[in-house]
Amino acid sequence: MTSDPRAAPDRDRFTAETERFRRELLAHCYRMVGSAQDAEDLVQESYLRAWRSYSGFEGRASIRSWLYKIATNVCLTALKPRPIRVLPSGLAGPQEGPDRPPNPVAPGEVSWLEPLPDAWIAPPADDPAAVVVERESLRLALIASLQHLPARQRAILILREVLAFSAAETAEILGTTTAAVKSGLQRARARLDELEPESEELLEPADQRARTLLDGYIAAFERSDARLLEQVLRADATLEATPFREWQAGRAMCIHMLDTYVLGAPGDWRMIATAANGQPAAVVYHRDADGALRADGVVVLAPTATGASRVIKFHDPALAAMFGFPDVLAH
Repeated sequence: MTSDPRAAPDRDRFTAETERFRRELLAHCYRMVGSAQDAEDLVQESYLRAWRSYSGFEGRASIRSWLYKIATNVCLTALKPRPIRVLPSGLAGPQEGPDRPPNPVAPGEVSWLEPLPDAWIAPPADDPAAVVVERESLRLALIASLQHLPARQRAILILREVLAFSAAETAEILGTTTAAVKSGLQRARARLDELEPESEELLEPADQRARTLLDGYIAAFERSDARLLEQVLRADATLEATPFREWQAGRAMCIHMLDTYVLGAPGDWRMIATAANGQPAAVVYHRDADGALRADGVVVLAPTATGASRVIKFHDPALAAMFGFPDVLAH
């Protein structure tokens, strides 16, 4: 079989024209589906579809909007049979009943939101405006709220308000009318206001106060010293962890839960600072019965000028590798 002499140059041209959008398409798919791993798979599927139809691309739209049309529709198709991804706070109110240790929900009962490593989507450093927009549109609280919107409303809001596509461009991407886009955007905004009535002013990741809060949280665990959490958590802080349904509201409740059921003895925990969703985070390791420090998940803080307002722990050992860290730490 002889190869098509046009294939290599076409593929080179396709790569040159499309590859620069991969990072932002990954962020887009993550906003749509709430899972970093699913988003990566959906971007790969989008590029496969784009390559298959590349010879028919006529340039009537920009290459960027053409790719977003493919990726958005890949996401919408993928979302149809799937339950939405949530955090514990999206299931019910904070724990108010009898004091008891956290119990995980049954496997497969809930589809949980996942964090996104900052390293996966870091925009060019020479585009500070893009850095700010990307970071703010990937905050965990916003991603969690987006998942509660109907999928097409979610797509409309992201395309219009995050990516700044016009109503006409959004209608073209979704195969609908500008009137439907405007109506969908209005409904999406109203629902988002119900879910997140007041968005918080989070500290920038480079702000030393944000790193100080993370360092304090890490120290509290590594030293098994709950008193250090008094300096980290805001008075109205919340604490939630997947895969547990119950979550805590208020600094006293959060510290009590951690001190009573989680902290253990000094040396039981080790954490390595990282960043997720534009927020300070840490990859978490826990010492097992054999003395090995094994990956336990990732914790993400919402840092404000008056302390961490929200702490979310994702119990999933596989997240360590996703963030570029080993499964087991050397002693």
